[in-house]
Amino acid sequence: MKIAVIGDGGWGTAAAKLLDSYGHQVTVWGPFEDYIDELRTTRTNPRYLPGIEFPASIQWTANMAEAVPQADLIVLAVPSKFFKPVCEQLVPHFNPTTLIVSLTKGICPETHKRMSEVAMETLKTSRVVVLSGPSHAEEVARRIPTAVTCACADHETAIAAQNIFNGPYFRVYTTDDVVGVEIGGIVKNVLAIAVGVSDGVGFGDNTRAALITRGLAELMRLGLKMGARAQTLSGLAGVGDLIVTCTSQHSRNHSVGERLGRGLDIETILKSMQMVAEGVDNAQMLHELATQYEVEMPIADVVYRMCYDHLSAEDAIMLLTGRSAKPEYH
Repeated sequence: MKIAVIGDGGWGTAAAKLLDSYGHQVTVWGPFEDYIDELRTTRTNPRYLPGIEFPASIQWTANMAEAVPQADLIVLAVPSKFFKPVCEQLVPHFNPTTLIVSLTKGICPETHKRMSEVAMETLKTSRVVVLSGPSHAEEVARRIPTAVTCACADHETAIAAQNIFNGPYFRVYTTDDVVGVEIGGIVKNVLAIAVGVSDGVGFGDNTRAALITRGLAELMRLGLKMGARAQTLSGLAGVGDLIVTCTSQHSRNHSVGERLGRGLDIETILKSMQMVAEGVDNAQMLHELATQYEVEMPIADVVYRMCYDHLSAEDAIMLLTGRSAKPEYH
């Protein structure tokens, strides 16, 4: 197949390497011609995926018209804040029969729509599949065994994406619960910041386990209210992604939390990062969703306040531990 990967970040280029290894013709689009030239020349991605060498068969371009019109599959792998503008750039070159697979986790800040909804509305197509799960780009690129879920309301479309992505080191399951798969990918980024704060302060395994477990309760409350299924939230795109993002050395969101826990301010942290930590933007969107759906999410709320109201780690801890006693399930 001819495949266009839209996004030259870590996940986009890891996906390109994976799909190239199956024998597909892969072209990666990135927005900045000078960096695309560097990728083409060095066959490495030092800014977003250091230490990985890419095969010469992958093509690189900063011209959307070169990547998209002939593609059988378009993989969207851009940060959520740029997702809608990039979809709009695709429109003049896009064939509505082309399969779309979104790797982006987030919510549109203006409309609160999920990424699949944004893609379908902007590109006027229903052939949009969401792929998510515990899948750090660094490990996918190194052929570390990984399992994910792809979701689409139309089962045959989900199967089409599964057949393309599934391989010896990358196992793909299917579901029609698009809401569950997408909301799991949003909430886990925010909870990973909370766990990072705990680790940065110097707390231990007990606290980490409590935050992950109670964070899962928050994910369940919001997800079910939005129409997701509990089974999905307990699966790869929910619990699986939550565990890996909260505990992995590769997690940018955990790293942000660690530095917040050590007392750095959020502006300093973000300025020092080349890659996007989606959890910071997701925290604001999650705060607005929790308000909209009238769902109690105390852990997500303190992360939002740390990122946007400069709440200190010490005050965040006191807010969580000082809450009134209640049953675990209610």
